[in-house]
Amino acid sequence: MKRLLMTSPVAVAVFWIGIYLVITLLPLLVLLFYAPAESRGFWIEFSVALGFIGLAMMALQFALTARINRVEASYGVDIILQFHRYTSIVAFGLILIHPLILFITAPETRQLLNLLEAPWRARYAVASTTALILLVITSIWRKPLKIPYEPWRILHGILAVAIVAFGLAHALGVSYYLSLFWKSVLWSAIALLALWLLIYVRIIKPWFMVKKPYLVEEVIPQRGNVWTLALRSHGHPGMQFEPGQFAWITLGISPYGMREHPFSMSSSAVSPDRLEFSIKALGDFTKRIKDITPGTKAYLDGPYGVFTTSLYWDSAGFILIAGGIGITPLMSMLLTAAERHDDRPFLLIYSSKTRSQITFYEELEELKTQLDLKIVHVLRKPPEDWQGETGYVDRELLEKYLPPHRGSRHYFICAAPVMMDAVEAALYELEVPVTHVHMEHFNLV
Repeated sequence: MKRLLMTSPVAVAVFWIGIYLVITLLPLLVLLFYAPAESRGFWIEFSVALGFIGLAMMALQFALTARINRVEASYGVDIILQFHRYTSIVAFGLILIHPLILFITAPETRQLLNLLEAPWRARYAVASTTALILLVITSIWRKPLKIPYEPWRILHGILAVAIVAFGLAHALGVSYYLSLFWKSVLWSAIALLALWLLIYVRIIKPWFMVKKPYLVEEVIPQRGNVWTLALRSHGHPGMQFEPGQFAWITLGISPYGMREHPFSMSSSAVSPDRLEFSIKALGDFTKRIKDITPGTKAYLDGPYGVFTTSLYWDSAGFILIAGGIGITPLMSMLLTAAERHDDRPFLLIYSSKTRSQITFYEELEELKTQLDLKIVHVLRKPPEDWQGETGYVDRELLEKYLPPHRGSRHYFICAAPVMMDAVEAALYELEVPVTHVHMEHFNLV
């Protein structure tokens, strides 16, 4: 963390973007060396270039989802996953355009779609493209298709491997551009790197997790249909994390089972041997949290995230804006600040549906005696005797409570996407510097 603070975030981010572009374009640039003497026309060459770029981008998706700490610390998992989604769609478009151009400019290539008579290189291309189409459909429309999260993750990994493997087999089978041995070696190295990352995520990382187990100590009911899962480290000192970060949890089964879920820590970062995760009962997995028995084994992969006040030690104070269960990482920030005797001012604007659904209500009131903390509760359905704010967190409400010198604070927002978008737009209109606004989506998938 100290190393991150001493390095310019912009420089680090630009560095990794540069690495991504180099890896994406290098295989294509290499093809220019000792290029085939016979040109096949602009459109065919252009089509092939799109195909190679798309294949390289798909191979790099394994790196984006490998949770590499150095990369993740530069952007945060939230941004990396968004980038993963968008680059997948771009790669999808490039790979689809590749054969379409061929079919239009060289109609004789359409006969390759006759899989019974087509050569294997064509069959590999069709297999890779089909896997890519299935991956995109099942990812974008997973919820409408009612595909459970855990089976989807397994299917997603299988399809990703199939795309790259069949795509590379197609390129090697064509051999027109990869006729030289060293060019084939380069592309094979890219595929092997993707395979290594897959092995690291699915085998090596779970092996390290097995060495550091946790035990469920208790499950604490909270307001708003929320349950706090308290874990105690077993045979090791625990996990050092910063307030606002999160971890992937595997409960009751081996970490090789690929049934892990991301949750923010809600406890203080001062006590790494006892970690608490406050989880709202919304889906099949989260609704079972209340039934977890003490003594159940748990495994953690983390910590992850740059959504933390620890990165901004020079800030004059903090504005925390939460909606519903979005209070979880902000609660960790407040508890940690109290234990570290932070004397800076904190303003918490907390939106809830009703008064009975204000998670951590009593704990937050207690924190007001330990911190320079002001809390503004905003209820969408207030009782008749409610004297506080009502409705939604909009520009008018923010303007009422934000300090005059808005650039002296850092702003942390965690809520449902609709609320986050509205708050972000309002802060922009109120001339809050965009570099001081930090957001965390609590639904990563």
